[in-house]
Amino acid sequence: MGEVLVGTAGWTDRGLTETGWYPPGVHDADRLTSYAERFPLVEVNTSYYAIPRPEVAQGWVDRTPEDFTFNVKAFSGLTKHTVRSSFLPPDLRPGTEWVRLRDLTPDTVDELWARFLLAVEPIRAAGKLGLLLFQFPPWFRPGEAARQYLLECKQRCAPTRICVELRHSSWLNHVNGPETLAFLCEHDLPYVSVDMPQGHDDSMPPLLVATSDIAVLRLHGHSPQWTSKDIEQRFRYSYSDRELAAWARRVRELDEPAHVVFNNCYRDEGHRNAERFQELL
Repeated sequence: MGEVLVGTAGWTDRGLTETGWYPPGVHDADRLTSYAERFPLVEVNTSYYAIPRPEVAQGWVDRTPEDFTFNVKAFSGLTKHTVRSSFLPPDLRPGTEWVRLRDLTPDTVDELWARFLLAVEPIRAAGKLGLLLFQFPPWFRPGEAARQYLLECKQRCAPTRICVELRHSSWLNHVNGPETLAFLCEHDLPYVSVDMPQGHDDSMPPLLVATSDIAVLRLHGHSPQWTSKDIEQRFRYSYSDRELAAWARRVRELDEPAHVVFNNCYRDEGHRNAERFQELL
């Protein structure tokens, strides 16, 4: 088994401050430091909604130990999602309420990429940047254009590495699955394995596989309200000890190092699941 880093998707979830997971007296500015005392890895997910300022990222660096690792979720506008124009930097906003990448001029697209990479530069410069997570929408489906965009993302971010979370089941069906995994292996792109509810268009099978020299596993839980627009309902799930033990066994069987992120962070369930998972490794 390679080195396994375990963490959660975020450290500022609203419910955490109400459950006692953080020790008494730990306030906003101290939470990341407290978090880093228990986990070696965190996934920054606020960057999905808006590109952070570099000085904010520098603050994260300053509040964590030298061997801490950040995985950073790519801004949604860069992963083909439809986003509110207000989520873009003010000087890059078009005159419409909603926008996709295809609606922007090439110069604006280049600048958006530059702003995102500038935002994570303090983390990279400190040697704490693990992977940039590119989570694509369900309408991002297999095809030559999609594969070329994956390569473009990799090239734009180099030398920082990216990992890829696909969210339409056709990527791994019996027709496209072998080609998808072969493509990712050929281009040294880590596939993000997921545990999630099944039977939906965005459902990916619970396949734990390494398509590069690092494996990535994100555990979303199995909420019966998966299609809810309420994020807390969508990810409200607590893994049982039996489920955690099964995933820990599978991770231990990997030859490659792995990043394991719990994204079932309704209140403190994800954090307590992650702590239990570390004990089981």
